Amino acid sequence: MKDYAGLLAAVWGQSGVAEPSPVPLPPELELQALWFAGAFGRDFRDASGKPVRIVQFGEWNRSAGPDFLQAAVEIGGQLREGPIELDLRPSDWEAHGHGADPAFEDTVLHVVFTGGGPESFTRTLGHREVPRVTIPRDVLEGALQNPRCEMAIAKPGRCVHPLAAMPPVAVAALLRQAAEHRAAQKAARLLRTADAHGRDAALYQAVAETLGYRANALAMRLLAQRMPLSALREDPAHTEALLFGAAGFLAPDLHEKAPADTREHLRGLWETWWKARGRWESAHAIPWKMGGQRPANHPHRRVAALAAVVREWTKFRKLATSQPFDPEALVKLLSKLDDPFWTKRHTLSSAATARPIALFGKAQATELLANHLFPLALHEGEPFERYLKVSAGARNEKVRRCAIRLFGSEDAAATWLKKAAYHQALLQIYRDFCLEDASDCADCPFPEQLAQWRP
Repeated sequence: MKDYAGLLAAVWGQSGVAEPSPVPLPPELELQALWFAGAFGRDFRDASGKPVRIVQFGEWNRSAGPDFLQAAVEIGGQLREGPIELDLRPSDWEAHGHGADPAFEDTVLHVVFTGGGPESFTRTLGHREVPRVTIPRDVLEGALQNPRCEMAIAKPGRCVHPLAAMPPVAVAALLRQAAEHRAAQKAARLLRTADAHGRDAALYQAVAETLGYRANALAMRLLAQRMPLSALREDPAHTEALLFGAAGFLAPDLHEKAPADTREHLRGLWETWWKARGRWESAHAIPWKMGGQRPANHPHRRVAALAAVVREWTKFRKLATSQPFDPEALVKLLSKLDDPFWTKRHTLSSAATARPIALFGKAQATELLANHLFPLALHEGEPFERYLKVSAGARNEKVRRCAIRLFGSEDAAATWLKKAAYHQALLQIYRDFCLEDASDCADCPFPEQLAQWRP
């Protein structure tokens, strides 16, 4: 076989994935965020077989009622405008009391993620039937990207020997194609969001998700969806207040409990947010995770970094979408982002630190490049060799685990741990094979297929 797609097909069949197995759905809030990002696409069929196209995804509902308001949906060629409700299963419409709630009377579409079970009907208080769409299983799994296993033990696998026997040029070809495969998937995801909301909104959500790391990636994406870039750019001077207010981090007495040298700044944030919160405040809290992180990664600092990027949006967007792509200039811009308040603060109410703290560090810039911007640049024709010039950031737990699994140790994998593209390649192989094999390597067909790898 000569390419990574062929390798996947040889191992798992033409679908390129392991035999389907039931995967628990994530919390409904995560599904809502994926839906709004366009991760499931915009073209479907309703229960009666009529074509359904999402013309406008609408906006998040900030109070009780359907999940999204002011959406536009074309069903069987007829345009309908109104709310969209998402539920895990068809029966949730009645189980949650939507059918008896006047707030759901104008709902134009009911979206669910599982079929089967007892026959259920989606009807309003006025006995009007609401068209229902069930997200197809393959679309759902493609958007969730949930492997069969959450983790593979960090021990040398059976692929260590065949990889060691391959010439470096063959290993390099394998990793390059795995990185290209991963980049294509990431570019497709970003482009789906761009199709739903525009290129700027897609980049903005990508920056937010990158800043959230694993712990708060969902929370930061939700913040970016609920406080859209277009609203922030109406008055850049209010960016920080609007983002912190929408995040749920501001309170009228916050400045009274903070150190004296922060009170004026915090009072100003609250006064700006107080005037705007009637439009943007949500009754649905964002699920922030505050514990178990380094102080420099506290959600307050991540929101502050997002605000700093928004204030420099014109420069950032130009560099992020330039052709030819200039990653060095982009990293330089992000690394120099500054803020008088946040240079020496970990949180809104913390005391000043002795030394300055980078607001958007080089490691975060590299993550943004590898996970979002280079995939987009490659999709638009940027040579892969430019990607290979980007040095890797810090090795995370998954990269270390994958290095041990595939090469026997981090030292043995050292050649392939220097570049950001190869980090992405290792993560993709780990996801496609180690996490799809339920036998903990014993019955995985990947090692045998490696012996036939002929790039």
